[in-house]
Amino acid sequence: MLNEFPRIIAIANQKGGVGKTTTAVNLAASLHAMKQRVLLIDLDPQGNATTGAGLDKRKMIDTVYQVLLGEKKIIETRTVSPTGGFDIVPSNRELAGAEIELVELPDRETRLKDALVEALSQMKAAISEVAGEYDFVLLDCPPSLSLLTLNGLCAADSVLIPMQCEYYALEGLSDLIQTLKKVRAHLNPKLEIEGLLRTMYDPRNMLAQNVAAELARHFGDKLYRTIVPRNVRLAEAPSHGVPALKLDPASKGAQAYLALAGELLRRIEAAAQAQKQSAPA
Repeated sequence: MLNEFPRIIAIANQKGGVGKTTTAVNLAASLHAMKQRVLLIDLDPQGNATTGAGLDKRKMIDTVYQVLLGEKKIIETRTVSPTGGFDIVPSNRELAGAEIELVELPDRETRLKDALVEALSQMKAAISEVAGEYDFVLLDCPPSLSLLTLNGLCAADSVLIPMQCEYYALEGLSDLIQTLKKVRAHLNPKLEIEGLLRTMYDPRNMLAQNVAAELARHFGDKLYRTIVPRNVRLAEAPSHGVPALKLDPASKGAQAYLALAGELLRRIEAAAQAQKQSAPA
């Protein structure tokens, strides 16, 4: 295990169509394949991560909706992805009404954070301690800067930002960075950027190359070396309800997410080592 507690990573970008849910599902499956214990929480009312993990969202009775409203605990709503092997708290259309109901509730921005803390505390008391349950909790946030996204950002240790290398993506990234600064200032001071991931990348596109260079200039080592290419298998996998790793392990898309999982683990281990060495004796 990498940490005493799970590392909670929100996968967020207010711009839609950037491969956010694809990243959430395939990163969860890749980390699981690397023997990491993973919980994926679907915070998007569209429930795409739920279906991408092989579950029928229409048949889900206990979902993240009940968690946010305090009616259920995470340990009561989680289930195992039949195709990815990781645990998932599902979502469906019912969650669309949660924002309206959350507005009326106290501490509406931190409901998920409180639910996570409560769930972790409960699991500590169980035979399997919380620390023995998960190494990673991944939060698939909606493609908007909504209360649901804010709940994800408040619960997270860090944010992984998938983005396409195009002009409008740069504009959207600027807005997201401003939002992260506000969340740090007012709601979650420990929130940091885990990394930026280039998705649906076409190296033949000169604009994509220029934007990638701009990202490297501004974000340095926060930009993952791993690049997710445009890949048919990644696009097909959700219709089969499986991660790309299950559909075609040899595909470029599946291999890219395995590489991302490996890079993520190496970065965390390197940071832990650096912190250990800098700590006073």
